[in-house]
Amino acid sequence: MNDIVQQLKKLGFNEYEAKAYVSLVKQGPVTAYQVSKDSGIPRARIYDVLGNLVEKGLVLKEEIDDTTRYSPLPVEIFLQKAQSEWQSTYSVLIDSLRSLETSDEKMDNRVLTLKDYKTIINYCETLIKKAEKRIVISMWDDMYEVLKKDLIQATETAIVQGITLHVENPIGDLEIHRNTPFTETPSTDHWFILSIDSKEMIYGPSIEERSVAFYTDDPVHIYLLEDYVWHDVLVNRLVRRSQDDLEKWITTERRAFFMEK
Repeated sequence: MNDIVQQLKKLGFNEYEAKAYVSLVKQGPVTAYQVSKDSGIPRARIYDVLGNLVEKGLVLKEEIDDTTRYSPLPVEIFLQKAQSEWQSTYSVLIDSLRSLETSDEKMDNRVLTLKDYKTIINYCETLIKKAEKRIVISMWDDMYEVLKKDLIQATETAIVQGITLHVENPIGDLEIHRNTPFTETPSTDHWFILSIDSKEMIYGPSIEERSVAFYTDDPVHIYLLEDYVWHDVLVNRLVRRSQDDLEKWITTERRAFFMEK
């Protein structure tokens, strides 16, 4: 029941209104006292709560033999009403907010912190859909699989370049990163980079473990991280082409550079 209450609160109900409506759905036509007893809403508040729901058209009030009973708006009708109101609100907001959003070129480039798993994924999906020419990525399998469908669709209008880790049969010409002591260490963080037309970029650590990422339209950030991806691709290709044991040498040099034991 608590889960339903929380979802109803997202639709604009307050705590007591949500509990009262759920209680009425469970019980059918009942008195205010019965709603109070079942839902835990204080008797001193129950009439005001039910009155608010009646005014909103979500609860029906009827007098039967000098007794006031309350019935919920049937669930199917309630859901249709909620969906219709949400779509109407969405349509108004999308037009109003877009009209407010300035189209003038911004003087200062930004680096914004994004939090929450769904927010980060939605941001990535939105950027991928905006791609016109080129997408550059560096991704481990966990992030790649989440965005794979959108990346495949993007190949209809843009080139997808870069490198993947632990991904089998990546799309297009994406490089498959070789397995190294670094990539196979469990503690290695699964960083990702997603660059769109060299204009916008999202990057960050594994959002499965740390729900944080960074958005930027700063050309310096974008250049440096795209260059990082290119060097990763280049080293991967050189190791594959070389007859020497470069992997051991690279591992030693990396540990020395980062002062790792």
